[in-house]
This record gives sequence, C-alpha cells and structure tokens, in this order.
Amino acid sequence: MNKIKYVYTFGGKTAEGKADMKNLLGGKGANLAEMCHLGLPVPAGLTITTECCTAYYANNCQLPQGLMDDVWAAMKNMEKIMGLTYDDAENPLLVSCRSGARSSMPGMMDTVLNIGLSSKTIPGLIKKTNNPRFVYDSYRRLIMMYADVVMEKSEGIEPKDGKGIRKVLDDMLDEFKHQKGYKSDTEITAEELLQLSNAFKIRVKEVLGTEFPDNAKAQLEGGIKAVFKSWNGKKAISYRRIEGIPDDWGTAVNVQAMVFGNMGDHSATGVAFTRNPATGENQFYGEWLINAQGEDVVAGIRTPNPLNDDTKNEQNKHLHSMQELMPSTYKELCDIRAILEKNFKDMLDIEFTIQEGKLFMLQCRVGKRTGVAALNMALDMLHEKLIEEKDVVMRVTPAQLDELLHPILDSADEAKNQVLAKGLPAGPGGAVGVIALTSEKAMEYNKLHIKNILVREETNPEDVEGMRAASGILTARGGMTSHAALVARGWGKCCIVGCEAVKIDLSKGMVTIGCKSFKEGDEISLNGSRGWIYDKAIKMIDATENPRFQEFMKIVDAHRSKGVRTNADTPEDAQNAINFGAEGIGLFRIEHMFYGKNSEAPLAKLRNMILADNTEERIAALNELEPFIRQAAKSTLKVMNGKPLTFRLMDPPLHEFVPQTEDKQRELAKEKGMTYE
Repeated sequence: MNKIKYVYTFGGKTAEGKADMKNLLGGKGANLAEMCHLGLPVPAGLTITTECCTAYYANNCQLPQGLMDDVWAAMKNMEKIMGLTYDDAENPLLVSCRSGARSSMPGMMDTVLNIGLSSKTIPGLIKKTNNPRFVYDSYRRLIMMYADVVMEKSEGIEPKDGKGIRKVLDDMLDEFKHQKGYKSDTEITAEELLQLSNAFKIRVKEVLGTEFPDNAKAQLEGGIKAVFKSWNGKKAISYRRIEGIPDDWGTAVNVQAMVFGNMGDHSATGVAFTRNPATGENQFYGEWLINAQGEDVVAGIRTPNPLNDDTKNEQNKHLHSMQELMPSTYKELCDIRAILEKNFKDMLDIEFTIQEGKLFMLQCRVGKRTGVAALNMALDMLHEKLIEEKDVVMRVTPAQLDELLHPILDSADEAKNQVLAKGLPAGPGGAVGVIALTSEKAMEYNKLHIKNILVREETNPEDVEGMRAASGILTARGGMTSHAALVARGWGKCCIVGCEAVKIDLSKGMVTIGCKSFKEGDEISLNGSRGWIYDKAIKMIDATENPRFQEFMKIVDAHRSKGVRTNADTPEDAQNAINFGAEGIGLFRIEHMFYGKNSEAPLAKLRNMILADNTEERIAALNELEPFIRQAAKSTLKVMNGKPLTFRLMDPPLHEFVPQTEDKQRELAKEKGMTYE
C-alpha cells in the first residue's frame, strides 16, 4: 500500500504543488507554490495537507505516524535553499507556522512566528546578524505568540477572569513602555527586550503552569499541532457558520523560512491589494510598517504607513510611503503586482516582507472586497480583456449585489450635521445604531432587534460574532488591512477603522469620540464610504441607481436562460422590480396596502367592514374601500406597461387587521363608537 503524501515542498523558484491544488494544500499553500513557479522571491517552505488535518482529527488529535519524519526530511530542502540550518547553534534557520484553509478565513486560525529561537540558537543569530535588538525582539514575539496559541488555546485552557495569556503579556509590555516613557515598541533596547523576555517566561509558567519550551524541535511540533487544533477553535467555527464553510474541509499548515521585517530601518513588512478593495479602482493599495513583523500590520496595533500616494488619507498623510522611502523596492513590488494579476486574473491580497532591502513575498490570495468594488473590478477587468463576460457574471455574488442596494446616509440630512470625527473608510454604505462596546453587548442588542454600532480599540478574531451582529463597526486603531477592515469588507458591512479620536473606558461603559462623551446605548451614525462619524441618528435612504450596475445586469441578461419575476406589495415595489430587470410580477399582495406607510385611510375602511353589524353596513364599507384598491391596481398596471402581473386579494384572515392587544382594541372601540365587549 502506497504511503499517503502529506508534505509538499516549495522554494527556489520551484514547487511540488500548484495553484489548482487548493483543496489539498489550502489557498495559502497552493498560491505559495504558484508564486514559486512564477519566479517570485518566496522564502522556502513546506505545506502539510488538509488531508493530514482530517487524519489528525480522525486519530483523536494525534499526528499521523511518520509525519514529523517527513517534515524533518522536507526541512532539509528548505535548509539547502536558504543556506541555513534549523536548530543550529551557528547558522540557525527560523520558521513560521501558519494555517491555510481552501477558503480564506482571515485571522480565524492561528499563526506562530520565529519558531526555533532558543538558548542554543540565540547566541549564534546575534553573532551572525550583529543585531541583538532584532534577535531579542523576535524572541519576545515568539514567547507571546507561542504561549497564546500553543500553550493556552491549543491546550484548551480557559483564561482566568477572561484575561488570556496574550493579554497578560501585552499588558506587561504596555506597562514597561509606560514606565520608560516609550511610545513605540521600537524604542525598547536589546537589553530591555532580554529582560522582558525573561519576565514573560516567568509569567507564562505562573499563569499556565508549564515552562516555555527551550527546544526548537519541540517548538515546531507544538506549532503544527496548534494550527490543526485552531481549525476547531471557537472563532474559526463561528466564521465557518457565517460563511457556510464545511467543517470537514480541514486546514493545511505552512511551515516557511522566516524573513524579518524587524531587523532595522531598512527592513519592513506590509499588506497590499492589487486594486482598491473598497472602491474597486485600479490603484495599488496597501500599508506597511518599518522595523516590524507582519502581525503588527493586520493586528491594528498602530496605524501603518501608506504604501503610496493613492493610499494616503487624513490619518496617515504625515507618514512616509514606501514609494518615497524605498522607491526601487516599491517598483519591484509593482512589477510583482502586474505579474500576479496577469496570472490569477483577479484582485489579490498580498503580504510581503523586506529584510535589509530585499523583498520577499509571503502570501497572495483572492482579496475580500465590497460589493461596489466587486462590480467595478469585474467590469474593469472585462474592459482590460483580463476576463470574459461569463467571468464577470460569476465575479459578483448575490450577497454583493444585495449590498449594492443597501441604504446609505441621506446626504441632505448629513449636510445639516457636523462631522464629529473621521477615520478610514473601510466598509461601504451607512449605519445608524446604539453604541455597543463589546461583542457580547452587540449580540445582546441584535437579539432584541436593536441596531447597534460595535465600537472597539481594535477588533480581533474573537469579535467575529459581535461584528456580525452589529450594523456597523468603528475602531480606534488599525488601517485598511486590519482585521476589522478585512472582515467587514468581506461581509459588505459598514466599517470605519483607525479613528484616533475614539477613546474607550470599558470600566465605565463610556467612549469619547472627538470632543463628546457617550455611554453604551447612545446613538451614533457612520458613513462608511467616507469615514465620517456623527453624534446622532442620521436619516437613511436607499442607495442611488448605479449605471455600472445596469451595465452588469445587461451582461447577466445576455447569459441567463430563465426569466425573473418578483413579488411586490406596492406600485413603488413594482417600479423597483422593473428598474432591476424583472420581467413581471409573480405575486402582487394587495393586502399589504393596509400595512406600513400611508395605510391609515384604507385600514380604517377595512376595519369598518370587519366590524359592520349587517350586510348593508359591510357593503357600504367595501364601497368606500374600493377606490383605494382600484388606485393601487391601476398604478401598478401602469408601471408594468403590459408585463405579466398576478394580483392576490386579501389572503390573510381578517383578525390580522384588527389590534391584538386589549388597550389597542379598546382604543378602536372608542374610535368607532362601540363598546369593547
């Protein structure tokens, strides 16, 4: 019997996998392999398949027999390409351990960077790089991530008082910076980072009851198991439920040679989109941070620098772009952008690292986008001859089409109100709701059918349920590539990020936005398309008709084989249906004229008929009601202009048209001059 192949290698401009192997290698692994085939600068690595994840769970969360032997054999290929050796005292190779399902699940599963740092390898790396600050910064990051992902979450340890080990260590770091008067992590010295790392290890032992592992091989095996376990983590399960992703797909694990964006001022890390993910404009769009690692950008820890002039806004215009500071590297990245779009024929989300001036590609995947962006990109790529008409139809999902019809803030009402604060416009449309300062509160409001805005310092994957429950999202930190922005765009949800005017005091249930304080439950409004925040409820209106939508629908009409008829309740509904290409009305529910807007007069006539004492009174009431029904029918027939239409007359039972509560029934009796009995 042939042994199942669970490990695939990539690197050195070659790979065992390719782009069409997403089901086996996950999206990340398949695309890393494809980038190698395209000759792009990708750090060498290996992918452990989704089939291995399935086997891991089938085997009671035990790695398949012989897997680690295959991993160590594949590591030799990585070592040869990179010219480094894992767990070597003089020339150490460090690796990352990342998840990669076949469908993108941004931030929902776990990652560990800098695996392989230990008392054995640290001295050699310091000697090799002559940069002790970089080494100890990488070490403290490893401790923070490993303790969180491998030692706590993977082991199923419930945080005490809801405060996980990552939060404990983050608080220690913040307190240390506060004591020293530092504003940024980059101000901490090498000696201080060593002190922090030692203090972290002591605290990890105190909180979790086990020592941080000082063995590189044990670290890697622990990282692989933790990524597999994160497939069934709470946040991953919640995201799969929302996105309709099957539980049995599993995740791949990508073990990749580390390259470092935190080696100094000539190193950096960034995230970019080959086109604007919010609007769909054909402009390279992204963010980067000097002397940082990738988690710093997506975690929203601080507002990142703009990639180029197109990415500059009110929040980051004072910061240097990559285009300005590293023009030759930026040009290389632009060339890679063109290669990737030509190959994948879609907008891509890419991650990159610059190590001492050398550019490396860490990931590419089809990028999350708003409905507006999906529409614009599909049509632009058609005109650019990148894709064909049939591809255009498939590029815009039904959910994204629905998003295009969602309401926005009324510009006339907006003009009467002063903008309270501004942030980055990360998600489309408008939102009005009461403030929720936690995901739990947002979910509570949602159960009560109360529209709410989730306001956070920054969101993280644990907030996914609250983000889904909220009508809009507002964060104090983070950029256009932060977790909140990525998830909100994927859902077409109104979102503003990086609003530094937001100051939250969770202990008091208060938030200050600009010059005004609010308590949880107060109403605010968001213009997610412009990044504007208002201190009151602004009127909402339907989105205006989009000519590009009409262009798209003509293409759809040319490729569809079935006609579409809609349901409608009013002449206005019928007109909207015709505007959106409906060929008729399958069911016009005439009784809906007695609900909602302008229903008072016809409803009064109908109730007269229901409450009539005899046939004569009933006929008289019906005669008074007839003109209303006739007018609704006439107006609708005029709108339809000969198109087919099916009327339904009074389907619900009559008791639905009279009040259901005693107090309302008594009011009606008094109004009609009748006794309640």
